[in-house]
Amino acid sequence: MNKLKFAVVVFAAALAAPAMAAGDAAAGEKKAAVCAACHGQDGNSAGGDFPSLAGQGEKYLTKQLMDYKSGARQNPIMQGQAAGLSEQDMADLAAFYASKTIKGGSAKAELVEQGERLFRGGNAETGVAACAGCHGPAGQGVEAAGFPALAGQHASYTEAQLRAFRASGRKDIGAPVYRHNDTDGEGLGMMQAVSAKMSDAEIRAVASYISGLSQ
Repeated sequence: MNKLKFAVVVFAAALAAPAMAAGDAAAGEKKAAVCAACHGQDGNSAGGDFPSLAGQGEKYLTKQLMDYKSGARQNPIMQGQAAGLSEQDMADLAAFYASKTIKGGSAKAELVEQGERLFRGGNAETGVAACAGCHGPAGQGVEAAGFPALAGQHASYTEAQLRAFRASGRKDIGAPVYRHNDTDGEGLGMMQAVSAKMSDAEIRAVASYISGLSQ
């Protein structure tokens, strides 16, 4: 994604985003007790079966909960959890997790060079866009646009999501399902388009590199 298109996407996403309630991190901590079994008490999950939420942007987290509730993003576990949440509950949970620090992991030494090259520069030959263009140079995300933070996420989780996006869908916990909230403001699947051009080796490398980043 070139710089001009990225700026347009960020601006469009910011304008299109619905108004969201202000979150209360203290209230969110109490409400997050049920979430701890999968995502950890401080938002750092024990393994890649469930994503770490610590340090994630409030806007992104709130939107994902809203999408789980509406069915725009599907997952049997999360749809059940989000069904009874109010907009205030979602905002409070998002504020709580955003206030925490992700512990992160480490990249495999043999994958660092390739992973960094893809993350920062993409692959011009195959048209793979640089991850940093939308997710920030340190993988910190872009809160204004609702683009998620990636730094420190479990490599196995990131790899699984990239593979699912590549298949033009998203395989979450349970059965294969489709995710309908992957858009660039023009109705196109941003991550589906990017990952469709990535090889297995590239996905492994960039997922490993992202795990070793710190915000």
